[in-house]
Amino acid sequence: MQAAKLPITAGWSWIHNGLGLFRRQPLALFFWSLVTGFLITASYLIPLLGQMALIVCTPLLTFVILCACRNVEAGRAMQLPMWLQPLSNRETRKRLLALGLAYLAACLAAGLIATLPFIGQLGQALDAQGNLDETALLAAMKGPFITFGLLYVVISGFFWHAPALIGWHHIRMPQALFFSMVACWRNKWPFLAYGASWIAIFFAVDFTGSFLVTLGLSPGAVQVVLTPINIIVAAILYCSFYPAYVSVFGNTYDMREDNNGSIEVGDGTSHDLDNASRDDPSDGDKPSP
Repeated sequence: MQAAKLPITAGWSWIHNGLGLFRRQPLALFFWSLVTGFLITASYLIPLLGQMALIVCTPLLTFVILCACRNVEAGRAMQLPMWLQPLSNRETRKRLLALGLAYLAACLAAGLIATLPFIGQLGQALDAQGNLDETALLAAMKGPFITFGLLYVVISGFFWHAPALIGWHHIRMPQALFFSMVACWRNKWPFLAYGASWIAIFFAVDFTGSFLVTLGLSPGAVQVVLTPINIIVAAILYCSFYPAYVSVFGNTYDMREDNNGSIEVGDGTSHDLDNASRDDPSDGDKPSP
């Protein structure tokens, strides 16, 4: 598979196109953002295990919103049963769950690598009586946080496009991870602009809340105002995943598929994906998008 190399301005275009998708069906995509926010909140009810389960399910949630955005772009109204339709195929669920487990393993490994060099500094946050010095702990956590952040950028590159490559193109996990990393590296400047733009957007929302407080609004009233805004911003973020994928891989593989699961390329002819990149048919039923 060939990944297109895009200019740095593509990063902002992904956000703009995500906004366009949201404006087509705002209620449906607001609903999905609300459900995702609920799942994130619910994961904290079970410390550690809840967050681990959420990480494992991340590729499935990503594939669901990608398929929803494809339906929105095609002009199909998102009905409630359509949301889980992408996961109706057992083999698709199995492969995306395997991807989620690999994602969890990578995050845990990154956390371990980021923490081990700073074990001594973290231990110094405890005095001889076993009391915790919060100031010393916060200072000692800077190194692990920065290291993990850098490692997570690399992990994100491997897993960013993998759900779509596995779910739509039926590519094996190792190839999907490789193709995703290559695509992200080729478009590192657009992704830098994309990430910086989202940081600025979230900072602007947070600044708006602080500004409203200085005007005299109570924190509770500000929370009421900002909650739907945060849900909408998150929905646009999720919608931007789809143009980010299509702009990189859509130039090579059209998203139209025939009944046999082959992809129709730009010349109008139908071709199967490279056999080396697809699972053996004996593995089970082919996943359908």
